[in-house]
Amino acid sequence: MTTLFFRDQAVIVTGASSGIGRALALRLADQGARVTLAARNVARLEALAQECRQRGGQACVVPTDVANEAQCRALIERTLGEYGCLDMLINNAGIGLVARLDELHDLHLFEQVLDVNLYGALYCTYYALPHLKQTHGRLVNISSLGGRVAIPHNTAYIASKFALEGFSESLRMEVQADGVSVTVISPYWVITEFHEHYMDKDGQAKGPSGRAIYTDKTMTADECARISLEAARRRKRQVVMGPGHLLLWLKLIAPNWLDRLTIALFLRPMARRVREASQQEVKRS
Repeated sequence: MTTLFFRDQAVIVTGASSGIGRALALRLADQGARVTLAARNVARLEALAQECRQRGGQACVVPTDVANEAQCRALIERTLGEYGCLDMLINNAGIGLVARLDELHDLHLFEQVLDVNLYGALYCTYYALPHLKQTHGRLVNISSLGGRVAIPHNTAYIASKFALEGFSESLRMEVQADGVSVTVISPYWVITEFHEHYMDKDGQAKGPSGRAIYTDKTMTADECARISLEAARRRKRQVVMGPGHLLLWLKLIAPNWLDRLTIALFLRPMARRVREASQQEVKRS
């Protein structure tokens, strides 16, 4: 990547307090960008802002729950007030729910996932779009490989990411003539706190055992951020990570076989590692 491509560009990163969002903010700061950091954890955002400034970037903290439309509008307005323009919006905030649909007590948790993963991106994009048109800017939606290939026990998360991908595809055609690019990032597993916060059917976070799904081959958040920013710079349509291209090919030619393969090689080993980690936590406590 051109070392200082994003210098002085005004960029919003949602979900910036940890994981991919935090890594994106730091890499943007290294390039001298003017970054607005959005998330709910104010203490983490303030600490990140200080680190961004130490790296040569500017940083503005805007505590934001992206499921709240008014707060998303305020996020855009605060950025414009701080920097005078908006060059790039990165919709990264997301949550997950692991449970069978028929295990849920009601649809509250399902709707909560949609509110954050889909509507959060929609709200921010809607209010940012007029300003991105003015700068011929960039929209980057952090989706998931789960937005292209489904897995069971994740109906809410998968639905939200499939919808986000469809939203992005349609919007890309709408704003192409305005000089605004829409880039969709579809990561495989990335080492973050995301799976620690993954909710179960009762809305309880998985905790440390959630990290058991990662292996020594799992991509780091920093590497994911590097790939994502390079794709944004080049205004690429989409980046599919991990075994994504192989899975998409199998989905096309052998969908039933892919379903069985997903359960045998993906879901069962993952569930076993998490179960074993949970048992170890209980023993330690």
